[in-house]
Amino acid sequence: MNHELERAVKTVVRDCLGVRAGEDVLVVCNPATRELGDALRDEAEHAGAEAVLAVMTERDSHAGEPPATIAESMIAADVLLAPTVQSLSHTAARKRATESGTRTATLPGATVEMLARVMSDDMEKLRHRGHRVAELLDRGTEARLTCDHGSDLTLGLGGRRAIPDAGELTATGAFGNLPCGEGFIAPATAEGVLVVDGSIAGVGRVAEPVKLTVEGGHLVDATGEEGAKLMELLTAHGPDGTNVAELGIGTNEKAILTGNILEDEKILGTAHVAFGASAAIGGNVQVPVHLDVVSLRPEVTVDGTPLVLEGRLLV
Repeated sequence: MNHELERAVKTVVRDCLGVRAGEDVLVVCNPATRELGDALRDEAEHAGAEAVLAVMTERDSHAGEPPATIAESMIAADVLLAPTVQSLSHTAARKRATESGTRTATLPGATVEMLARVMSDDMEKLRHRGHRVAELLDRGTEARLTCDHGSDLTLGLGGRRAIPDAGELTATGAFGNLPCGEGFIAPATAEGVLVVDGSIAGVGRVAEPVKLTVEGGHLVDATGEEGAKLMELLTAHGPDGTNVAELGIGTNEKAILTGNILEDEKILGTAHVAFGASAAIGGNVQVPVHLDVVSLRPEVTVDGTPLVLEGRLLV
């Protein structure tokens, strides 16, 4: 294991999750992510934990449920690490594990190179940014996202709780995404237009801006071939697939645009909106799909207070 990866894996296991001797740690991966799965399991074992690796077949989509055997093991574990290709974050199985007290970090699409680089950000500064973003979203009743490409999306935040994704997963039942670096919320309402100039989960980096039209809290139209692909991926899961599920703001200085949504959505000063499942993060829609899209240079205000301006985070 190279030095950078060794440091990143140690940060994940010992700092972010606080794995202790005698704990039961479950690492879930796919064949394609086995190298990272092995590295995380080995580090948990070195921390004195009873560490188990479970390798499962890839799911059809992000938020696709794991096999029952793994779902039950997630509940039984003290700590869950999930470096899988498709995200387990928005599954009912992950939600049940969290409710049972399992400390959980999902790492969907994480690569060895990405983890080593993005987890090298200053964790103290990253945590400060994540909490400030979440506090502003938490207090707000309405967010507005605009950009030079023509975005004008309004999201109702009333009655919803924001979550800082800052790698602080040592408390019982804590849940987060790694590499970390965002503050996010499940909007109650959404209306307007979002123009995506970064990337789309399941599609990759966009060749040209994609215009998304949102009406009544659902994505109803998307332009171009990449927009059509996004609509296809979401509508395959019925009406709930197009639900506006999340608004997030990136807070990680080390993240760069790669086409891998796990990293792209963490880029400092970007905004992302997700469609599909929201129940795992405070919404009320449970569906086996959750796909994010990234706006690179947005202007985001919360109740009129600027949060992001042309790609610069203001908190």
